[in-house]
Amino acid sequence: MAALRLMPRRVLLLSLLALALLLPFVTWPQAALGAFLAFLFIRYLLPQFDLDLRRGPAAASFTGSVDDEGNAWTGLLLYLISVLGLILIFRHHLDVVAAAWALMAVGDGSAAVAGQTIKGPALPWNRAKTAAGFAAFVVVGTPAALALALWVNAALPAGKALLISALAALLGAAVESAPITLDDNLTVPLATGGFIFCAWLTARSALDSNLPYLRVRVFLAVAVNLVFALVALRMKSASRSGAALGFVLGTLVYLAWGWKSFLVLFLFFLLGSAATRLGYAQKFARGVAEHGGGARTWREALANVGPGAFFAVFVIMTHHQSAFLTAFIACFAEAAGDTVSSEIGQWLAADAYLITSFRRVRAGENGAVSRVGSAAGLLAAAAIVALAWSLGLLNAGGAAIALMAAAAGNLADSLLGATLEQRGLLTNGAVNFAATALAGALALALTLR
Repeated sequence: MAALRLMPRRVLLLSLLALALLLPFVTWPQAALGAFLAFLFIRYLLPQFDLDLRRGPAAASFTGSVDDEGNAWTGLLLYLISVLGLILIFRHHLDVVAAAWALMAVGDGSAAVAGQTIKGPALPWNRAKTAAGFAAFVVVGTPAALALALWVNAALPAGKALLISALAALLGAAVESAPITLDDNLTVPLATGGFIFCAWLTARSALDSNLPYLRVRVFLAVAVNLVFALVALRMKSASRSGAALGFVLGTLVYLAWGWKSFLVLFLFFLLGSAATRLGYAQKFARGVAEHGGGARTWREALANVGPGAFFAVFVIMTHHQSAFLTAFIACFAEAAGDTVSSEIGQWLAADAYLITSFRRVRAGENGAVSRVGSAAGLLAAAAIVALAWSLGLLNAGGAAIALMAAAAGNLADSLLGATLEQRGLLTNGAVNFAATALAGALALALTLR
């Protein structure tokens, strides 16, 4: 009993990784059942031993709630929930589950140990995280993800598996060190699992077939987006950081399908900028207007354009162009719908309703929705989808999927705002990014099926 009380939290988390070694020998329903049983063990039996498995100076309850002394989470339940989610989402690709699991357990654990034991410079985007922890995540997480993926599926090409594992480890380190309070046992596996799945769909032959177009398109992409960024700065629609990151992301968008894919981004920019400026004086007086006159910073650019740019890259690197185009359109439809609904609702709606309880709240409250704002947001999302359909980027079925995925993303945005953002676990930018990425992922999954 005394030994159990002294069991470090990280040791327990790493010991659960042993379950991943069973993945080659079980079916996905059996793997899901094993994760569920482990969840029940941690939820109901471990508390009987009066263990102290807290992450930091303050402990949290096993329900994942935050105690009165600080913002500390055990992460144990989220760990198993993430594993179960990975198995259910990627049930036919357990090698993806294994790699993401390794990054969550080994990479994240190494980052925590290195960050606490090695003194070094802090990361510029999060002073609470160190460069040593970031490097440890990548250096240790890469071989762990590679080894476990090859253990589960020995037929994987080793060279491609190594490259994907390294890139996924970089992504995982970035997510783990992001300045958000939400537990990284949830964010790291979701982000890395989605990336690894998409990365395995890439094919050299797909990129080679696009090279004749890309040789010319890349120059047009740089030129058009440079002008676009300068105009956004001139109109004060974007800050310097927003224009710089927007230039990079816009270039990736242009590479996907040339001027047609860029027009989708351009329409989103027009809709968002117009909605922000409409009734700005009234919104400013109510204290709900965007800071800086509505100029978008790099955070807004990443949250709203980042997921769409991600899917745009895979349009030219896989043989699943229609699926990734649908995901790309869904991202911008969701981003347009969210931006327009928020801005119009804050302008025209005197009050709104909290989506979780339908309690009347002030327009602009996290998770608040209004009739006029929701209607405007739906029209904005439909405008993005309609433009893509008219340009031949989507067929009728793809348009329906993109619009439905965008609506689901807008709903998720409101739910996350009313719950996690309201509790301070996510920033507004993180909520927007998550909702936009969810819309794209849902559209991709539905199209691939």
